[in-house]
Amino acid sequence: MFDRLQSVEDRYEKLNELLSDPQIINDTRKLREYSKEQANIQDTVLTYRQYKEAREQLQDAKAMFDDKLDAEMREMVKEEVSGLEAQIEELEARMKFLLIPKDPNDDKNVIFEIRGAAGGDEAALFAGNLYRMYSRYAEAQGWKTEVIDANPTGLGGYKEIIFMINGTGAFSKLKFENGAHRVQRVPETESGGRIHTSTATVACLPEAEELEVEILDKDIRFDAFASTGAGGQSVNTTMSAVRLTHIPTGIVVSCQDEKSQHKNKDKAMKVLRARVYDKFQQEAQAEYDQVRKSAVGTGDRSERIRTYNFPQNRVTDHRIGLTIQKLDQILEGKLDEVIDALILEDQSKKLESASNE
Repeated sequence: MFDRLQSVEDRYEKLNELLSDPQIINDTRKLREYSKEQANIQDTVLTYRQYKEAREQLQDAKAMFDDKLDAEMREMVKEEVSGLEAQIEELEARMKFLLIPKDPNDDKNVIFEIRGAAGGDEAALFAGNLYRMYSRYAEAQGWKTEVIDANPTGLGGYKEIIFMINGTGAFSKLKFENGAHRVQRVPETESGGRIHTSTATVACLPEAEELEVEILDKDIRFDAFASTGAGGQSVNTTMSAVRLTHIPTGIVVSCQDEKSQHKNKDKAMKVLRARVYDKFQQEAQAEYDQVRKSAVGTGDRSERIRTYNFPQNRVTDHRIGLTIQKLDQILEGKLDEVIDALILEDQSKKLESASNE
């Protein structure tokens, strides 16, 4: 572990030199790349330096025991040694945690795709509930939510809604939402009071920057069409809605949220870039890791991850066995308890894996 920590500190010092180099300062891409790398390891380096300083102080304190000390001074030194040993133990635990490989996507914005699945109109209504839940959570975090495309139903739900959440660290908190979400409740249209089970699927993708995935113009088929609203009625007689097809992968993205074709195309490109990036990432995982094993699940879109039970005001996350009797609060966007538990479980699993290497 300490060899790794020393190499991280050496790299930090090298980055200091690079960021002072006029050639790097004038190269926007490298400047941003090196600045980000340095910021990512800064906490690790500072903690390692605290650790080394505490070790030196401990050695000095222990050396004092060789001198002839009176009882009062000996007790003071003893307390100092005890305090430093506790500090060193705490710093060692923190360093192990900081050495866990960081997900390079953690600081990115998020593109959400929510679709009503099994359950017809009730599934579409639940998709609407999930969209509202994530929007409220984003608002509480100080993040911005922006709808990219939506296919609403007449009852107030969504067959599909695609939206972006812009905010530092958004992906780090929301990346475990991938999968099938199940709802158990009595639909408003149910006269007999029977509980129905419906599902909606959630895909949470990190926004991909242009530098990370190359999409050539010749590989995109562009189509424009008139926007439509719920029920299919025309809401825009101009050809402002767009459809982009990435020919090599067959990925198709539509956007009609804006009145401007140019703005719709920009939004659609963000989604297309994120989907292509996600596809390449998943293929790389399959090739090199087979399946990413984590205590919080694989992140598979088809995996049932959570149940929302209305009669019992209960939410259960099946991946970590967490049950909370606060469904009403969670649907209002108070997701911290669930998200924090998922992050902690993932970090614990990674720490255990790193310790076994």
